[in-house]
Amino acid sequence: MIFRAVEDADLIARARRGDVEGFNLLVSRWEKRVFNYLLRLTGSPDDSLDLSQDVFLKAYQNIRKLDNPARFGPWLFRIAHNEAYSEFRRRRPEPHEHAEALADREAAPGIALDLSLAVTAALDRLTAEQRETVVLKVYQGFKFEEMAEILGAPVSTIKSRFYTALDLLKEELAPANKRGKK
Repeated sequence: MIFRAVEDADLIARARRGDVEGFNLLVSRWEKRVFNYLLRLTGSPDDSLDLSQDVFLKAYQNIRKLDNPARFGPWLFRIAHNEAYSEFRRRRPEPHEHAEALADREAAPGIALDLSLAVTAALDRLTAEQRETVVLKVYQGFKFEEMAEILGAPVSTIKSRFYTALDLLKEELAPANKRGKK
């Protein structure tokens, strides 16, 4: 991870000097993570691809505003967060569209389809804020401090959302015969 940070910092410096190839290398390193994050938020591969392109365009346009190159990941995911929520505000989905998007999701590699669908359905029953903390922590591997930076909320709030979401997921995904028993 240390080597990646050093390499990212070098690529950021190159991009700041106008080296498009340096920025393209940054994109190739981060595009899959950003796409997967957006896919978890939107449930639509097409929307996630469009949003990913918007995220990297904004990152390119604003790379000189990045104060600390070591914070590139959280900065990039903050842009992705903002782009996703701007899109959500632009178009409020109809309830049937959300159900269709849910049905189109593919299972995660190496996970049984029924388990993947159960996890996806359970995630969708969380609030948007709770779901996003789970996605950032579990699927993207961010630290709580980085998540706070991405989401623009105090670390204590992020931790509360995350642990509440985990409790809800545990309850939702527990075998039917164990639900309600403590």
